Amino acid sequence: MSESTPTEDSFLSHLIELRSRLIRAALAVLLVFLCLVPWASFWYDLLAQPMLDALPAGSTMIATGVVTPFFVPIKVTILLAFFVALPYVLYQAWAFVAPGLYAHEKRLIAPLVIASTVLFLLGVAFCYFFVFRGVFRFIAEFAPASVQVAPDIEQYLGFVMTMFVAFGVTFEVPVAVILLAKAGVVDATKLREARPYVIVGAFVIAAIVTPPDVISQFMLAVPMILLYELGILFVRWGKPRKRATEESLPLPREETSPQRTQD
Repeated sequence: MSESTPTEDSFLSHLIELRSRLIRAALAVLLVFLCLVPWASFWYDLLAQPMLDALPAGSTMIATGVVTPFFVPIKVTILLAFFVALPYVLYQAWAFVAPGLYAHEKRLIAPLVIASTVLFLLGVAFCYFFVFRGVFRFIAEFAPASVQVAPDIEQYLGFVMTMFVAFGVTFEVPVAVILLAKAGVVDATKLREARPYVIVGAFVIAAIVTPPDVISQFMLAVPMILLYELGILFVRWGKPRKRATEESLPLPREETSPQRTQD
């Protein structure tokens, strides 16, 4: 039998570690799901509330599939369980890459995990409390009087999940900007120079992800641009402190070689 090389052993150990982290994250989501599943119908009613508020009085949502009324609330509960377990899931991801980081990079793990979790949940909350109410009310008012608006619950869930992911990822822009700056890929000057392209890209992404109405497009593009500017401010605030520290250090003395005396 041939002996395994150190490279193969290292690769296998990384795979085992990755499997262990994924299992822990999945078990955390499963545990939260089991705690929440008895109230699955309530979680869906809570998720559908913005749409129900926008529908005409007496209107309800419909289910066109045979098993849809059962599986859709289960999917909503899984989504909610993932959001609740998100801090632990992100911690497992950062813990997997931590051994390959330097000491000063490891100190950034906890702030980045907390910031990523808070920003993602803020994006989801912004979408639920502000975007949905404006978009659904606009769609309901724009519908012709001869059309009875009765959205299908499965299509509604797919739309909601897409919007949640879009706004959650959008609110991660400051973290992405700071990571790129820490890695030395960009600096404040390059970020300011890329501002026009970011503005255009934000509206293009908003036009692709959101429904074809101006309100939702602006509600996604404008926060993306503002969060990009916030990331630039964080990068600029970190740069002067570094320069000030370097300027406070004493200048190295010039070494003078002793002159030879001629006999």
